[in-house]
Amino acid sequence: MRSKYKHHNWLFIGLLIVFLAITVKAQEKYSFNFGEALEIAKQNSPEIQQAKLSLERSQHNLNAQEASLKSRFGLYVEPFNYDRRSEFNTFFSTWNTTETKSYSGTIAIEQPIIWTDGVLSLYNRFGWLDSKSEVGGGLQDETFSNNLYLEYNQPFFTYNRTKMGLEEVELDLENATLNYQLQELQLEQLIAQSFYSAYQNKMSLQVAREDLQNRQQSYEIIKNKVDAGLAAKEELFQAELDRTTSQSQVQNQEVALQNSLDELKRLLGLDIMIELDVFAEIVQEEVNVDLDFAISNGLKNRMELRQRQINIDLSKNSVTRAAAVNEFAGNLSLTYGLIGYDKKLENVWDSKQKNQSAVLSFQIPLYDWGERNSRIKASEATVKQNNLNESEQKKLILIGIRRAYRNLQNQVIQIELSRKNVESAQLTYDINLERYKNGDLTSMDLNLIQNQLSQRKIDLVNSLISYKFSLLELKIESLWDFEKNEPAVLPVYSD
Repeated sequence: MRSKYKHHNWLFIGLLIVFLAITVKAQEKYSFNFGEALEIAKQNSPEIQQAKLSLERSQHNLNAQEASLKSRFGLYVEPFNYDRRSEFNTFFSTWNTTETKSYSGTIAIEQPIIWTDGVLSLYNRFGWLDSKSEVGGGLQDETFSNNLYLEYNQPFFTYNRTKMGLEEVELDLENATLNYQLQELQLEQLIAQSFYSAYQNKMSLQVAREDLQNRQQSYEIIKNKVDAGLAAKEELFQAELDRTTSQSQVQNQEVALQNSLDELKRLLGLDIMIELDVFAEIVQEEVNVDLDFAISNGLKNRMELRQRQINIDLSKNSVTRAAAVNEFAGNLSLTYGLIGYDKKLENVWDSKQKNQSAVLSFQIPLYDWGERNSRIKASEATVKQNNLNESEQKKLILIGIRRAYRNLQNQVIQIELSRKNVESAQLTYDINLERYKNGDLTSMDLNLIQNQLSQRKIDLVNSLISYKFSLLELKIESLWDFEKNEPAVLPVYSD
């Protein structure tokens, strides 16, 4: 019995420990600033993950393309070949049956030449052949052979396919890198909107709580006056109504804050059930912005422009390919080598012979019903379309930078006005609170002044957050971080 009781005690203690661990984890609270939130989002964002995979794919394609330009080594083996057939021999005017048995192996080394689009190859083919024929009284021969030769194939009057293929894979990798950086900037903007929306609701909740404290103070003042017979009960009813309204506003702001925090947790890929808090130091730091420099840097480094240029380059390649449809082209094939053969393997090279050839061939189109010309015109239209897109993109970038600059300058003015309004509203409230205490002001009048103070505080918070957004917008538009005075992203390519 005692052993069983002891076992139950240990089981109870174990369950208690698990329960406490779960409770502590459930009560764990996460708190971070915007920079930390952005880093979490970069790890969890599906868009960033897709951009990374695209970047990885392009890098592997480039690695494969570069590897294809190196020497390729191959071994081709035919371990057994048997062939028996009957054919009419015109020389002897009779049907002849031949029977052939063989095996062979070839070692090949091929080296593409990127500068000329040619291929230089070295082959060594070793084999054994046993052939039997009915002609001539049943001839039969068995021999070993070894063929070693060098071959070079060179196309001409056409474009360099090897070089163009490499260039296109390099452009694809550059485009994937640009897209990844664009996704990071877009993610930063998205997280900034969600983060500062939550922070804005947090500040609004703080203002609402301060407002409730002021309402409570007003309520206690008028209650003392009513109890002392110095004020009518209607004043107390109004003060109680104002306090209740303020409590409702606090509740509304708490709901708005929790909703915005849930949305932020979703964007960050965090568990919705965790407790989250955000903090930020929203101050207006002096930032010197040179509009001409912002425009120059944006037009030089904006990734969208480079992507448009990549599209132009690719469309020009399409024109080149279209021009190669039914084209006049040639090819030169040169071969030089030695072949040895003998019935005995060790004597293969005793009777070697030279093998050499030179073949010049041409592909001459006669009439294609306008196919080539139509394909060229279609590709040229794509080039013009991409040029127009690039020109339009430059205008949009110029407009975006100028708009962001104006918004930033305007927010500086708005912050200064909001600060003065808060100071004025606070001073007005303090003066009229004394008047209210002395009975020279009604609770409705004080309520209006209190509302004005709360609104001015919220306006100041909103102005500071808008200033942050304007700085971020200018950073994204110009690709220059004026707060840190450094490039927003590292350049992917060089001029």
